[in-house]
Amino acid sequence: MRLLVDAQLPARLAALLRERGHDATHTSEMPDGNRSTDRQICDVADAADRIVVTKDADFRDGHLLHASPRRLLVVATGNISNHALLELVVANLPAIEHAYANSDHVELRHDGLVVHSR
Repeated sequence: MRLLVDAQLPARLAALLRERGHDATHTSEMPDGNRSTDRQICDVADAADRIVVTKDADFRDGHLLHASPRRLLVVATGNISNHALLELVVANLPAIEHAYANSDHVELRHDGLVVHSR
């Protein structure tokens, strides 16, 4: 998978995804860093066919209303520690990978995934 991790999630998440064989980057690596606008993030993600990984509901709204970003992974866990977040991603990574075969919008929750149909 090709992923772009948004600013409110740790850069360590992008590193973990790279360690697991995915092409992942963090907004801190973009030219404007974590000050990149939502529009810039969507444009970069859509141009490179990346999944935006975010906690920000604005991306969900943009995806549903305007199909941008085209692909989205919403982390819907509320406030959890970075350690707990990374463990949750690792535990669910095979299911996340599988979900994108049939969906462009997936939510990661404490109790598993919600896969939205296309």
